[in-house]
Parts: sequence; C-alpha cells; structure tokens
Amino acid sequence: MSDVETLKAEVKKLSAKAMQAKMDLHDLSEELPVGVENVMATAERVRDSYAMLEAKRAELKALEAAA
Repeated sequence: MSDVETLKAEVKKLSAKAMQAKMDLHDLSEELPVGVENVMATAERVRDSYAMLEAKRAELKALEAAA
C-alpha cells in the first residue's frame, strides 16, 4: 500500500472516531443534567479527535501535493 493510500485509510478511521465522539457528546447533551460530570471529558475527546483528524488531513494534502 502506498503512503497516500495508508494516510487515506488513517484519515477515514480518524474521521469515524471523531464523528463517534461528536455523537457521544450530542447524546450526552440531550440527557443533561444526568451525566453532567462527563461533559468535559467527552468534549476534550471530541476536540482531540478533530485535532488529530485535521493534522492527518494536512499531512495527506502535503503528501498528495508533493507527488
């Protein structure tokens, strides 16, 4: 598998992970005030997931531009 294909697969996995984290936060918000103690940890997971996704997308874009 080429580097571009490997990065595309990683982006796809990170995208799914970020979407799941976002949905977890959404679901948690619908149940408030139940679970309020989990809001910050879940929000941080969402932020971190999207940060990793954006970094990997930038890496992929740079690799594709160099090819």
